[in-house]
Amino acid sequence: MTRENPPVQDADETELEVESPRGWAAGIPGVLHSMQPAVKHMGAVRTGKTLLNLNQKDGFDCPSCAWPDPGHRSNFEFCENGAKAVTWEATPVVIGSDFWAEHPISDLLARSEYWLGMQGRLTEPVYKAAGEDHYQPISWDAAFAVLAERLNGLDSPDESAFYTSGRTSNEAAFEYQLFVRAFGTNNLPDCSNMCHESSGWAMGQTIGIGKATVAYDDYAKADLIIVMGQNPGTNHPRMLTALENCKRNGGSIVAVNPLPEAGLKRYKNPQHTRGIVGHGTDMADQFVQIRSGGDMALLQAVCKRVFEAEAKNPGTVLDHDFLQTYTHGLDELRTHLEFLDEETVLTATGLRSEEIDELAARYIAADKVIITWAMGITQQKKGVATIKEIINLLLLRGNIGKPGAGASPIRGHSNVQGDRTMGIWEQMPPAFLDALEEEFGFDPPRKHGVDAVETIHKMLTGEIKVFVALGGNLVAAISDTHTAEAAMQNTQLTVQISTKLNRSHAVVGREALILPTMGRTEIDRQASGVQFVSVEDTVCAVHASTGQVEPVAPNLLSEVAIVSRLARAVLGTTVPVDWKGFEDNYDVIRDHISHVVDGCEDYNTKVRREGGFVLPNGPRDSRTFSTPLGKAMLTVNDLEYVERPAGTLILQTIRSHDQFNTTIYGHNDRYRGIKKGRHVVFVNPDDLAELGLEDSQIVDVHGQYKDGRDRVLRQYRLVSYPTARGCAAAYYPEANVLVPLDHMAEGSKTPVSKAVVVRLELSAVQQVAPASPEVTPALL
Repeated sequence: MTRENPPVQDADETELEVESPRGWAAGIPGVLHSMQPAVKHMGAVRTGKTLLNLNQKDGFDCPSCAWPDPGHRSNFEFCENGAKAVTWEATPVVIGSDFWAEHPISDLLARSEYWLGMQGRLTEPVYKAAGEDHYQPISWDAAFAVLAERLNGLDSPDESAFYTSGRTSNEAAFEYQLFVRAFGTNNLPDCSNMCHESSGWAMGQTIGIGKATVAYDDYAKADLIIVMGQNPGTNHPRMLTALENCKRNGGSIVAVNPLPEAGLKRYKNPQHTRGIVGHGTDMADQFVQIRSGGDMALLQAVCKRVFEAEAKNPGTVLDHDFLQTYTHGLDELRTHLEFLDEETVLTATGLRSEEIDELAARYIAADKVIITWAMGITQQKKGVATIKEIINLLLLRGNIGKPGAGASPIRGHSNVQGDRTMGIWEQMPPAFLDALEEEFGFDPPRKHGVDAVETIHKMLTGEIKVFVALGGNLVAAISDTHTAEAAMQNTQLTVQISTKLNRSHAVVGREALILPTMGRTEIDRQASGVQFVSVEDTVCAVHASTGQVEPVAPNLLSEVAIVSRLARAVLGTTVPVDWKGFEDNYDVIRDHISHVVDGCEDYNTKVRREGGFVLPNGPRDSRTFSTPLGKAMLTVNDLEYVERPAGTLILQTIRSHDQFNTTIYGHNDRYRGIKKGRHVVFVNPDDLAELGLEDSQIVDVHGQYKDGRDRVLRQYRLVSYPTARGCAAAYYPEANVLVPLDHMAEGSKTPVSKAVVVRLELSAVQQVAPASPEVTPALL
């Protein structure tokens, strides 16, 4: 149903408030910020049906982060951001047909990401014709006919690109990539291209698999967990419980990050008395406040200290049996690190030698070590090499393939890893394509397709004319915002398969379609009955997800149904695939998955087991490594760090506590002390003094690049904050405008959003413009 409410204002940045950053995370405030918005906007009944089934074995998987579920689950197996994600998706507020007449695309372009997302659920297909400024409702059949005509009218299938976000289920992802390859292209960019692609490249080359080598229970067994380049308290809060389990079992935690994060200081677990009325758990035993881009130097310095400790006490530090049996490249790495210059390391990291000594001593003293990281590592120019150094450090003491130890990249979206397993990649290996050919009787294209950055380039040049997105918000998520938007507007047709509005629905091609889809929270009824889907979490566990509430509108289709009908409209009977059978019964899709995807044999049976099943993982399960030499590779990487010219800072993009990826739930960043605004830049107080600036001044933030373009964020408020010296931070996705499209990680081509050299200049007007007038109310 639509909801009538008096209009209110969007966030008014003139009312922005700054308080001291918090020293702990969760506790009673976390509970209140989870439950109050849910009950207010979904009602008590819908809240109960959703949140009490969230991450339960017979419920649905959280549509936000990919943190794994424990074997034993509480009745409240969700965090604050998970509750916000469910409230955002399962809201009964819907967009009525009159909305499209009232809001032309030119108006949507002027609205904030926050405003767009808070208008309610999409419930009917809409179409923007060439030359028009309005979407208009259209039937499902007519929408598929438009898309089929445009795709089949291309000179080559490679003139199209098919994007995917991490919210897509395994079943929909498998069907989607099958359709795209049956159509004739490997142009399958996805959100992995922009987040953990560096992890996949580095780990694939060194240990033969681009996934975590730990299970959920390993966190509690670890002697030491090194948390690098991530903020669990905001981005994946349930991880704090696993870290707390490590601490309570006698383990230690080290946080490596330019910013102090509340969740890595102290955690008040709201499911225990000590988290409600007690002190909670002190988390990081050491905070290594590293300079942005200095992680590679730090890891090399610790590795060098490990070698030096072994030289002083031969046979007591390195795991010689493991290294001799399972690895290659030890001597080359030792020789390379002998020439590592300590002064260069200190310059690159901004640390003192004593801090590095302490970290190395902690590592050497621990028998079981996990190193876990996120986009603070992957989104660096040397991100791939830095992750190779993580693998080096773990291998030196045999910390892969034993309980309580391993490499743990933390995926940011709930099924982004599963999508890749199901074939959503522009570079799937020949063995996967061979299996598709054998299973379905057609020859898939073999030429590599385009990734996200290449997609933008080819849209700019007119080589890609049709863009289809199964979820996501590419123009907001990718770097170089203005370039990305110009590229999207240069296409002939853009198609968004979505639950709610976002920026990508306003930045459109000559023609545009929006196809509304069901959310993961909703009951999915097809011809054979109620369906479930499956997802893969960040530790390779696959489990079922079954919606629990009625869809918000009768006209909605599931992602599987949309892809099935799209395939039938575009391909007809040209390939021998039972697309209708896929839609009627998802077991049919899973049967095909079991024949195509390694580790998914007998998929229908295994995914129905309580808690699902875990995919095989050679390094974790048996210390087997699918590299050319059949061994884990210790690698030599030339050190490089971000140089900061005088008068500049190194800026990283970050999430606020009131957002998930590009979805903005509100305008507060509780743990960092920001209220009622997002247009801020965090700067160390000593750097402010050095630059002749003061807290609360309004500045323009200029990107410092040599391509002749002035990339700038205008009228941002300075916030004096305890960042690392020489570093700054601003919120994503707004700050993406500062990152050039070709500013990418070497090898993976991931946008480098964590090392942006910027210059701050006082704005001519020392006052932020007030909010735009009347808009519909926020849901959270």
